Amino acid sequence: MISYERLWNTMVDRGITQYTLIKKYHVSPGQITRLKRNESVSTHTIDMFCKILNCKVEDIMEYIEE
Repeated sequence: MISYERLWNTMVDRGITQYTLIKKYHVSPGQITRLKRNESVSTHTIDMFCKILNCKVEDIMEYIEE
């Protein structure tokens, strides 16, 4: 399973809220919901978050063996 728990921690570290993602960076609320539910998202979405947060992929997601 892919977990996006690290994304929320990185957002806190960077001082970026979900509201900021939606209003300033035009991230779809649906994408945020998918990430909250640890559902699949495109590599484009991961790339976008890396650019917004100025971070690496491993700062956003991790693989957890089920």
